[in-house]
Amino acid sequence: MLNKKSVDDINVKGKKVLVRCDFNVPLDADLNITDENRLVAALPTIKKLIADGGQIILCSHLGKPKGEPKPELSLAPVAKRLAELLGQEVKFAADANVVGDNAKAAVAAMKDGDVVLLENTRYRAEETKNGEAFSEELASLADVFVNDAFGTAHRAHCSNVGVTEFIRKKGGDCAVGYLMQKEIDFLGNAVNNPERPFVAILGGAKVSSKISVIENLLDKVDTLIIGGGMAYTFMAAHGEEVGKSLLEEDYKEYALKMEKKAEEKGVKLLIPVDTTVADDFSNDANFKVVGRGEIPADMEGLDIGPKTAELFANAVAGAKTVVWNGPMGCFEMPNFAKGTIAVAEAMAKLEGATTIIGGGDSAAACNQLGFGDKMTHISTGGGASLEFLEGKDLPGVVAADDK
Repeated sequence: MLNKKSVDDINVKGKKVLVRCDFNVPLDADLNITDENRLVAALPTIKKLIADGGQIILCSHLGKPKGEPKPELSLAPVAKRLAELLGQEVKFAADANVVGDNAKAAVAAMKDGDVVLLENTRYRAEETKNGEAFSEELASLADVFVNDAFGTAHRAHCSNVGVTEFIRKKGGDCAVGYLMQKEIDFLGNAVNNPERPFVAILGGAKVSSKISVIENLLDKVDTLIIGGGMAYTFMAAHGEEVGKSLLEEDYKEYALKMEKKAEEKGVKLLIPVDTTVADDFSNDANFKVVGRGEIPADMEGLDIGPKTAELFANAVAGAKTVVWNGPMGCFEMPNFAKGTIAVAEAMAKLEGATTIIGGGDSAAACNQLGFGDKMTHISTGGGASLEFLEGKDLPGVVAADDK
């Protein structure tokens, strides 16, 4: 069990609190924020620290400026929108070197409950290299550190890992925010100590990118469901025709090994029994449903078929814990979204179960198809959630103080 100090365990009154958030939001050509989910998600932690009388210094990266100031990747629009969402001023420290004269002056003038936002941490080349000097500069502004950015928890950077060392040297706490806490509770702890039956659903394009996830989950689940592009490698491993479908030739041996491991562990491993195939990769393509092993040579599988959708939905029906990572087909095209919808619906119908969506495409699919509010937890991290599901230690989580 991961048991980390959270914002509920620390006293911040009158203290300067550096909070690492995930404000990596999409901007349009006029620098308007086109999706503010990440800002809204950060509010509970920020409001809690304000209410507790802390002096809040926010920091985040935005895009990939690659260590130099790029005006189109400035966090200025974020400061403006955050001020509206919080209903109070958010002072923006516009320093190209992040911890500069503006930041120092703004921080020195802070009163309890004030909020300052620093410039994009990746304006500094040292950020992604976890350079000691920049970590120390960030820590010089604050007494306490709170990490609420799960999306970067799998990377050891100055603003989420390096800074903790220097805050601790001053005797300050390093805690996690509410968002991070939720990710640890669900992705970390629910997966390692699940209420059973525990079903995992893996989709997406490639077996190769999910190897460690499959291995880790086979040790923990009662049922493992394989859909999406990955499934064709499993089919081909049995000598079945997959036509022009996604296929990783080099992983056929591996697929058979996983099926054997599942059998030895008494885990039910399900792959599609029928497939929706098309003559072109487009929503307007001619498509039809074929049985297992019957994919025509000139067609490609773009979704699981209706019998498979039913099979998978039934496997989910009695579960107490379900983790889903990766869509069942090309859900962006309405004709090939049915399998993904069926899985989302089956999860949404569960009563009293814990349903966890592991970031990335499955999170996008879930929200896009309108099932977001029916799930217990939708992870905010793509790469970070995958590594959590692989059973890896995430540097950003490890760096926080244990309770």
